[in-house]
Amino acid sequence: MHSYIDSLTIGANVGGLQWVDMLVQLFFFLVLLALLKKFAWGPLMNIMEKREKYVADEIEEAERSRAEAEKASKEAADQLNQVRAEAQKMIEDAKSAGTSQQEQIIAAAKKEAERIKEAAQADIQNEKERAIQALQDKVASLSVLIASKVIEKELSEQDQEKLINEYIKEVGEER
Repeated sequence: MHSYIDSLTIGANVGGLQWVDMLVQLFFFLVLLALLKKFAWGPLMNIMEKREKYVADEIEEAERSRAEAEKASKEAADQLNQVRAEAQKMIEDAKSAGTSQQEQIIAAAKKEAERIKEAAQADIQNEKERAIQALQDKVASLSVLIASKVIEKELSEQDQEKLINEYIKEVGEER
């Protein structure tokens, strides 16, 4: 039996290899690998796949968020430009309305001034005619008074009135 053990031991004097121990260790190593594959490697790979999927989903979500942010930014810029354009249009409309209103006010003021001027001229003309009429009446009464003193007994009162009225008409026509 010694020879069998001797054959299994190679260089046992120096701590050589023993074939049986090596085969037993190899067997247990293979069993350990099989157990690791079944109980550790599978769950570990599942965890790694889940982690990989989670990271991919997070990257995809980040890309989607970035795209949405860019879209929102573009929409905000478009809305800002639209608001600016509307504000500019409102300003232009207000300016044109102000100019139009200014022109209307000036036209109304000119019209009112013309109306006042025409009314004043009409009042002046009326006052002038009243003054002329008053003057004519005064002249007529003075003429009658003078004429009555000059020709007191030669003309009758009706003849004097007739003469004065003719004189007043002549005076009025000369003007």
